[in-house]
Amino acid sequence: MLENQEEELTTVRVQDPRVQNEGSWNSYVDYKIFLHTNSKAFTAKTSCVRRRYREFVWLRRQLQKNAGLVPVPELPGKSTFFVGSTDEFIEKRRQGLQQFLEKVVQNVVLLSDSRLHLFLQSQLSIPEIEACVQGQGSQTVTEAILHYAMSNCGWVQEEESRPALLPGGDLHGSCAGLGSPQGPSCLETFPHWSDFGMDDTHLDSPDEPAEPLGGRSEMQ
Repeated sequence: MLENQEEELTTVRVQDPRVQNEGSWNSYVDYKIFLHTNSKAFTAKTSCVRRRYREFVWLRRQLQKNAGLVPVPELPGKSTFFVGSTDEFIEKRRQGLQQFLEKVVQNVVLLSDSRLHLFLQSQLSIPEIEACVQGQGSQTVTEAILHYAMSNCGWVQEEESRPALLPGGDLHGSCAGLGSPQGPSCLETFPHWSDFGMDDTHLDSPDEPAEPLGGRSEMQ
């Protein structure tokens, strides 16, 4: 008698936007990406990382390069001008980023890209991801993901017992402390968030600070 095979399910959530480098000219917003799955395609079954918008832009570009004719979902934030409040913009972008990832993780071709797995299941920077994929890092892709997963033991319990805005911590530490030093609510108005001014001149250098913008309407 054949046993019923368990249906493979993957849940991915983009949430908890936070301001990093608050008060400086290169302030930006990053988002927590929570993933839970029983799919054999993933090395870790549960993971939690923080990523900023320009890292999503890099990811999509790399996925498209490697996917050939397979279409890659679009990202939010294509408009140069946005009419509305800052918190509305951030929520709209958060929803768009989640929809992007939900579609990506359901695509078998895109799931074969090691960069996607390191993006979702490690806190490596973009240069570190590239080095790892090219075999120039100290760890393989699997080792990097497992190392990060082991360093995150107990993060779920920590997240559940802590307030929404957590004390600052190392970006390479546990998920419960992934943010940089926190300030006021991330949905308050901050006029010079560099991610809002992201354009094609910065796509190949995700760690290079973007030029600050002078007006609140320029929120790409």
